[in-house]
Amino acid sequence: MPRLPSVFVSHGSPTLALDPGATGRGLASLAAALPRPKAIVVASAHWDAPRPNVSAAVHPETIHDFHGFPRPLYEIRYPAPGAPEVARRAHELLCAAGLDAALEGRGLDHGAWVPLAFMYLQADVPVFQVAIQDGAGPAHHYRVGEALAPLASEGVLILGSGSATHNLREVRWGEGENEGVPDWVREFRAWLADRLEKGDVEALLDYRSRAPHAARNHPTEDHLVPLFVPLGAAGAGAKIERRNDLVTFGVLGMDAFVMQPAA
Repeated sequence: MPRLPSVFVSHGSPTLALDPGATGRGLASLAAALPRPKAIVVASAHWDAPRPNVSAAVHPETIHDFHGFPRPLYEIRYPAPGAPEVARRAHELLCAAGLDAALEGRGLDHGAWVPLAFMYLQADVPVFQVAIQDGAGPAHHYRVGEALAPLASEGVLILGSGSATHNLREVRWGEGENEGVPDWVREFRAWLADRLEKGDVEALLDYRSRAPHAARNHPTEDHLVPLFVPLGAAGAGAKIERRNDLVTFGVLGMDAFVMQPAA
């Protein structure tokens, strides 16, 4: 089976599920251009654990891990089946790479089901998750991606879900897509896209000191470190294409990146 590309998506606010706009259409278009995977593993910003644990739930529940949003959001279900056998394979790969991990029965948080609801509307592709470790940094998550890389040759889509920029203190809920975007958001997103497209892994791993306005765009790293899982899985020399060149609510970058491994 040909090796699948790996992907990073920005999932934005949970309200994306109700008001998809150009972002939702872009996610659907992105998935339609990919080979159909036999399973998906998601590294989501919303599952943070001390270890890169893997969820092996047979029927993962839809987790509504947010508060104060419109009631219809809490009624949404994404009933994709789990992939326990593939999850066990992922767990073995992580352990073989020296990454201490455990198997759990966790469901799908909104970092997984919100984008997947547009990418795979029928919820008919098995899905499981791997936890991030907020505070462990980019290099650790790149290593997680490297460990999981064999899955891409076994028909598994390795998907990171976070946000290209994520400063909730500066969100402006009244702004539409690409409206009122400040320079500090534009400059960081431009740097990120440029470094990815040039394959400058060294600079990306050190983005905190090299990227413009890094700390302002990411006061914490939980929404950017999922990027490094698919990046590590794609490996050196990957061809990286930017998709969804959008910002919502003034400061939430909705960029997606498709990472095609080198031949």
